[in-house]
Amino acid sequence: MLGFMVNEKELKELEYLLKREMDEILFDFEDERIDYVVKRAMEERYIILFRLFSRVTSPAECVRYTRKRMH
Repeated sequence: MLGFMVNEKELKELEYLLKREMDEILFDFEDERIDYVVKRAMEERYIILFRLFSRVTSPAECVRYTRKRMH
């Protein structure tokens, strides 16, 4: 377990960066030209980003970025 301290401004910047990256991945999931293998790697990255995001924001904000599992 690692930890770090951030101030309010840094926390907002971290939230912004995570949201932006997750939005981009969600957008790319809709692109049918992207191969399944690449989408699987994107899924793994999304899970990591979402876990980080859920630690720094409210549950209500997390709902917007919750997605269904891939089959």
